[in-house]
Amino acid sequence: MARYVDGFLIAVPKRKLDVYRRISKAAGKVWMEHGALQYIETAGDDLKTKMAASFPARAKARKGETVVFSWILYKSRAHRDRVNAKVMKDPRLAKMMEPGAMPFDMKRMTYGGFSVIVDM
Repeated sequence: MARYVDGFLIAVPKRKLDVYRRISKAAGKVWMEHGALQYIETAGDDLKTKMAASFPARAKARKGETVVFSWILYKSRAHRDRVNAKVMKDPRLAKMMEPGAMPFDMKRMTYGGFSVIVDM
C-alpha cells in the first residue's frame, strides 16, 4: 500500500517542551480523529554527529533549544489532503494556532510532504 508522510523539523526552547507536548497531544488527537494513520512527535536526544549535517544545525536551534522531529502518516497524498482539509476547519486546532500560542518560532519550522519509497 502506498503511504504518504508530512514531516516537520522545529527548534523548541527546552523550557517550553512541556507546553509543546500538551499542544502536540491535543493536535495529534485532532489529526487522528480526522483519519491520520499515525501522529508522532519526537524530541532530540542524541543529536551530535560528525558524519552529516546535524538536526540542530538544520533547525537553526539556538542555545537552550532542542529539536523536535515529527511526522504524520497517511494512506496517500490524496488522503493527506482530505484529512488536512478537515483538520484546518476544526475549531480545536484554530485555538492552538492563534498568534503567540505556539511555544516555538513558526518561521524556523521546516515542513514537507513525502511519498514513501520503502516501507518494511
